[in-house]
Amino acid sequence: MPLFKTINFNSTTQILIWKITEPFSELNQQIVLNESNQVRLKGMKSEMHQRAFLSVRKLLQKAGYEDLDVYYDTFGKPHLYDGKHISITHSHEFSAIIISDETVGIDIELQRVKIMKIAHKFCNSEFQFLAEDSANENKQQYIRKLTVIWGAKEAIFKIRNEKGISFKEHITVYDFNLNVKQNKSQLHFENKIQDFAVHFEEIDDFTLVYAFEN
Repeated sequence: MPLFKTINFNSTTQILIWKITEPFSELNQQIVLNESNQVRLKGMKSEMHQRAFLSVRKLLQKAGYEDLDVYYDTFGKPHLYDGKHISITHSHEFSAIIISDETVGIDIELQRVKIMKIAHKFCNSEFQFLAEDSANENKQQYIRKLTVIWGAKEAIFKIRNEKGISFKEHITVYDFNLNVKQNKSQLHFENKIQDFAVHFEEIDDFTLVYAFEN
């Protein structure tokens, strides 16, 4: 499938989303990978992951880049040689990238009932407003909020990208309204507090979240 959606957030930030419908063979014929990524692709056990990996390269092409324009640091975080910031995500049939002059992180997640069972693993102070919400909202709305919270914490983690960061203990997402599609979050780690502006939108049954460091 062609590019699913482009979001021009501002003059220096662009989000591109791909819906992965092509077979592996088709995607593989259209992409030229550097040597290390060829090895990485072959080492992936799941064809779904291979297709997602290649679809991200299609998004790079749409943004005017090639696989050779991207490198990964020792923590596995992607960077662009031209100095712009990039973050990458994929989940099931969707992949997405964000490219910006600002420090950014992105995540896309399928909205699933199972997130209610694991909420205690990544939520802490958030339960203060979630408890009120759960009494007033239906289950699906509760799942949608939990998915935003998880996505926000994942996006923020990708920005800092350091071992030892706990979603539950170190990243706080403040109360938000699903209709507003943005919230504020904080990272408290190693005696430093960082503020983040988080934005999100829902695509089919998925939630796309992207964060900017203030």
